[in-house]
Amino acid sequence: MIEHRGSGMNEERRVEAIAEFVRLNVTVIVTGPNTFIDEVRRATSTIPIVMAYGADPIGRGYATSLARPGGNVTGLSWDVAPQVFGKYIELLTELSPRPSRIAGLVDPRYPHEHYWKEAASASKDRGAELQYVEVLASADVSKAFDAIVAKRANAVLIFGGPYLYTYRDQIVNLALHMRVPTMFMYREGPESGGLMSYGSNLRESWRLAARYVDQIIKGAKPADLPIEQPTKFELVINLKTAKGLGLTIPPSLLLRADQVIE
Repeated sequence: MIEHRGSGMNEERRVEAIAEFVRLNVTVIVTGPNTFIDEVRRATSTIPIVMAYGADPIGRGYATSLARPGGNVTGLSWDVAPQVFGKYIELLTELSPRPSRIAGLVDPRYPHEHYWKEAASASKDRGAELQYVEVLASADVSKAFDAIVAKRANAVLIFGGPYLYTYRDQIVNLALHMRVPTMFMYREGPESGGLMSYGSNLRESWRLAARYVDQIIKGAKPADLPIEQPTKFELVINLKTAKGLGLTIPPSLLLRADQVIE
């Protein structure tokens, strides 16, 4: 029997749902990302927790090692090497016209320091300026784009975090209105009308999480199940959006894309 609860980004409803799972003494709880994992961990140290995606599992205290987590948390890590953020800058600066000022949309509650350092270094190397723009709530998105316009940024790089993921439609709509290209970490960005994404497939992560659930139901301990890291990164380009923004996507970039949305 599967118990499912949806709470969106409502923390109160989410905490209530987690408390209910604990009262029901479920066999395993599947969740993600870090914000939700942390809340489940505060509620139980005994019920197995499977991450569909979680960043920095060792640094966050979820596991003592990826090979042998050692606690009640295992699953899939959404960690990317900081160098991947250099790749985002590289991809953005291949566009024509080439952006010279790139706004980095950041949720400071989500780990970003190492990623920011790499993106800033790559921007400098490629003759672009990376500009910090903070978003903490849905109401901040329009303010962020006011800042982006004021800073005269001509591209936007969206950093990680569940809130920025949830706000992607707002981000895309404002970016299209203000005619700036966007780079996301997840394919749902360009699927919503953003320009590009480069990263692991979150839907595939949920599918892979089911393997962990199966093993735990059959008696495996989460402490002994290695945490998996992403091995495949997909480049998705929305060509319709590019045309609407008056951008040229070089053929060399299109050839590298795993999916082109037309």
